Amino acid sequence: MFFNSLQFAYFLPVVFLAYWFIPNKSKTSQNIVLTVASYYFYSCWDWRFMFLLLFSTLLVYFSGLKLEESKAEFSRKFWLWMTVIISLAFLGIFKYYDFFAVSFAELASGFGLHLDPLLLKLILPVGISFYTFHGLSYIIDIYFKRIEAEKNFIDYFLFVSYFPLLVAGPIERATHLLPQLKVKREFDFEKAKEGIYQIIWGLVKKVVVADTCAMYANAVFDNYNSMNSLSLVLGAVYFAFQIYGDFSGYSDIALGTSKLFGIDLLKNFDFPYFSRDIAEFWRKWHISLTTWFRDYIYIPLGGSRGSKLFQIRNVFIIFLVSGFWHGANWTFIAWGLINALYFIPLLVLNRSRNNLEAFKISFNLESLRILFNILITFTITCLAWIFFRAKTIHDAIAYIQRMVTDLHFAPQYFSFERYNYEIIIMILLFVMVEWNNRYKIEPLSGKYSWLKVSLSIMAIVALGIFTDYKNFIYFQF
Repeated sequence: MFFNSLQFAYFLPVVFLAYWFIPNKSKTSQNIVLTVASYYFYSCWDWRFMFLLLFSTLLVYFSGLKLEESKAEFSRKFWLWMTVIISLAFLGIFKYYDFFAVSFAELASGFGLHLDPLLLKLILPVGISFYTFHGLSYIIDIYFKRIEAEKNFIDYFLFVSYFPLLVAGPIERATHLLPQLKVKREFDFEKAKEGIYQIIWGLVKKVVVADTCAMYANAVFDNYNSMNSLSLVLGAVYFAFQIYGDFSGYSDIALGTSKLFGIDLLKNFDFPYFSRDIAEFWRKWHISLTTWFRDYIYIPLGGSRGSKLFQIRNVFIIFLVSGFWHGANWTFIAWGLINALYFIPLLVLNRSRNNLEAFKISFNLESLRILFNILITFTITCLAWIFFRAKTIHDAIAYIQRMVTDLHFAPQYFSFERYNYEIIIMILLFVMVEWNNRYKIEPLSGKYSWLKVSLSIMAIVALGIFTDYKNFIYFQF
């Protein structure tokens, strides 16, 4: 069930009404409604994977109870590592087994050995990376005594399966979400209105921006050998806005939907394309995943303590793991490595935390420097996105080589006979709206909100929200 589908447009009001108007409303009844709705939501993808979600939830729930009951350190480590290993094993089998099998066979062929690997060809369960990470953070936090194990199984089941975040995040923490699930929620009209605005803006990002950019980006990347330098540059820019509009749009819809039920989720994007360096970009892009890696991998490895060489090692590990998390392809690992190489100079020069404060733009040299830094950061981010989007590393390198050597900058038409100027104007308008509202949750509230909402809905419907359900990119992760 896609957020940008007619099915979800029916599903959400039904759940909303059942949630707020259920007889003898209590915290437990509210959580039961949301849990049942969440499992139905997940079953719409493939009902068989509900059992995998259920097994993962039961494993972590009972392991958490046993871990907390255990007094001996050996017993506590047993429950921790058993849960971690089993959880990662399921993730590895579904997501990475075929990749490793094929890669090993290709490596062996380089030494003259012919291997015929056994491939499982399993369908990747949607959202498995996200709900696995929910469970891992929960069990790790119990081990380090940051939280107590949740005794109420309904509350914990909802924590893992809550449908707004189930398939593509944000990756929630038990310390943030569980306390909200343990109390009865009261309807807040202002929060609900804010949620509706955020849902609409998320759909604008997805349907108007991302899906439109996808048509052009796909045309360029699928035919890069026949494209000139201008089209290849624009193709990289189109994909940058496609993935941003797609994923941040999903996050906006998820956060807005959750507000309708009186529950706040973690902010996942903070206008990352207005970052002044790559370190700031990673503080603003997919925030819940970045902070997860920071808290559960980077800091335990030693973080920024120790020698520079030690810190550089940790940065490479965290970015390579981040790349590998995104998919079983060498292109994602290359993408992670490139971002690590971008980050290392800032770390060596002690400038990785230089741009923590907000900024204002006026007519002076400092503002010009800020805008230049934003442009440079966006440019190198687009170069890295080429590896993320390409099918192979060879394709990514060939794409960049042609982009910098063709040197023809005449506009090109695409097969679907739409011209570049339309999408460029759309992107510029989108950037202007984001820039002018970069300190707000969404740009639709405030003065003339009724007009902005009306225009947004017209744009969404005009571009076929109910006729062409395009998948969200991060569903594959």
